[in-house]
Amino acid sequence: MAQQIFTIASIPADGVGKEVVAAGRRVLDALAAQSQGRFTFAWTEFPWGCEYYEQTGRMMADDGLQILQSFDAIYFGAVGWQNVPDHISLWGLRLNITQNFDQWANVRPVKFLPGVVSPLRAADDHKLDWVVVRENSEGEYAGLGGRNLSGRGPGNEVALQTALFTAKGCERIIRFAFDLARTRRVKKVSSVTKSNAQQYGMVLWDEVFRRVAIDYPDVQTESVLVDAMSAKFVLHPEDLSVVVASNLNADILSDLGSALAGSLGVAASANLNPERRFPSMFEPVHGSAPDIAGQGISNPIGAIASAALMLDHFGLHDEARRVEAAIETATGCGVLTRDIGGFATTDDITDAVIAALTSALTHA
Repeated sequence: MAQQIFTIASIPADGVGKEVVAAGRRVLDALAAQSQGRFTFAWTEFPWGCEYYEQTGRMMADDGLQILQSFDAIYFGAVGWQNVPDHISLWGLRLNITQNFDQWANVRPVKFLPGVVSPLRAADDHKLDWVVVRENSEGEYAGLGGRNLSGRGPGNEVALQTALFTAKGCERIIRFAFDLARTRRVKKVSSVTKSNAQQYGMVLWDEVFRRVAIDYPDVQTESVLVDAMSAKFVLHPEDLSVVVASNLNADILSDLGSALAGSLGVAASANLNPERRFPSMFEPVHGSAPDIAGQGISNPIGAIASAALMLDHFGLHDEARRVEAAIETATGCGVLTRDIGGFATTDDITDAVIAALTSALTHA
């Protein structure tokens, strides 16, 4: 009997999400098998997603949130398919979970892996490693607004999309970023806004950032406009450690960071409810990739690295580092999927990661 049993809700959802979640589960189960009974994972899989929508008219069960609340964590694949408009699939499943479970901290590490060629020349000369911390509950994705005046005829309709910034919401994500920076080799937080043009919500963000920074005299700070930060990601990535930004800006910047690291396929993320009042959710950053779904060639690294973030959430820090090291061993040995310059299948990479875990345990 395992000493610790972690209950995980598995939601593969759509497209390659099904393939990469299966790969991540294999890695985690292999890790548990090597733990000599210290821990195990109890999986419950849910069929929610666009196929479920086609059958029921809903992206998830009516009582889905109540069901999920009893789990220790949620392991998510990807959402989106051509049979459902993107705004319906996203709000009906993924954002339905993150918003209702107050998963207000979205953590997206930018990892440069051995054997994966980066388009950045700076990656040849510097050990690049930074984290994008995304405010995940309000900002531009608060869901406020509406469409009006359609009765005035074609071309006269008005759509309003209102961004929401609260002092409390800004402060908790900014403090989270500072606390994270204190755990890193380079203790620095870069705050990103567009406060020169968005003079209300983002000026509030800037003011809160300056106030919170006073409590962290040991952490370097900078405030950068989002357009300038986009350039900095490319021109001076060696200056980055923790980048904190609003929902939209961090979403875009984290994708840019992952592309600079070689592919969105290697990008992991954690949607955290730091107070643990609700389960947190772990998912790769990439989408459902309809063009390659079902071919067995999707990149599982983002999902496996997200599983490592879940291990950290469970307090299994040594095991999380082992998984990350196994990913680096696999890519360093040239086991690469097509998106990162190789010919390996999803199973090939998964097998290589598990083999690296086993080898490291044997030689420990």
